[in-house]
Amino acid sequence: MEKTEAAGGIVVNSRGEVALVASGTGEFWGFPKGHIDEGEDAFSAAKREIKEETGLEGLTLIRELGSYGRHRGTPDGGDDVREYKTIHMFLFRTTEEKLMPTDPWNPEARWVPPVEVEKILTHSKDKEFWNGVAQELGLLQGGKDDLGHREENK
Repeated sequence: MEKTEAAGGIVVNSRGEVALVASGTGEFWGFPKGHIDEGEDAFSAAKREIKEETGLEGLTLIRELGSYGRHRGTPDGGDDVREYKTIHMFLFRTTEEKLMPTDPWNPEARWVPPVEVEKILTHSKDKEFWNGVAQELGLLQGGKDDLGHREENK
């Protein structure tokens, strides 16, 4: 089994919606993320992957979210046990609205209201991570307002 390191982010727009991306044929939905290149740190990789998979460049870091591990996902939400990745995640805010993916492996991106994120995410570990972060940050109770207040209090 190959072990890899990846980085990505939960990106929230001014309406409190979250950017999600589809990979491959559009059957697997997740957060914008990808492998960390040699010599690259997790934060730089997260910003690069978000730009490639969503087109978003104007990102404001709110905080690091930690990391979680999972196998590479399959379109049905299962595990491809040939690869186990540790995913380092960051929370970003953006004022940009237009999503324009340039990564051919992730051809679609969309803004999703926080209450719908869990339903759209394909992998169970992504759903678990989202639920923990969303509860901790209050993203399901007020989205941008709670997010904005948390940033101002830092």
